[in-house]
Amino acid sequence: MAVKRELQKAFQPGRGYTREDWDAVDSPELTDGEIQQMRPFREVFPELAREIDKKIAARGRPPLAVTKTPVTLRLDPDVLAKFEATGKGWQSRINDALKQAKVK
Repeated sequence: MAVKRELQKAFQPGRGYTREDWDAVDSPELTDGEIQQMRPFREVFPELAREIDKKIAARGRPPLAVTKTPVTLRLDPDVLAKFEATGKGWQSRINDALKQAKVK
């Protein structure tokens, strides 16, 4: 899945680099031949790609067998405040309370 970006052809302040950095770079546009010779990062650097994948996987929780569906839900302020007051994981406690509720 490629993300199309508009090429930045002129210096724009506030992007994390100085005007001097921008001026110091001499990078001509790629030719069609150079573009055709390009290969995916994972193909060129397979070991590094595996290491990056390991680091990314270690940052978050493991993938769930059953994922939850994000929804927008309007709750009364007092109900929300009571769940939030119970601390971290209050969203899961709302989920559990809804599972236990009997719907007619």
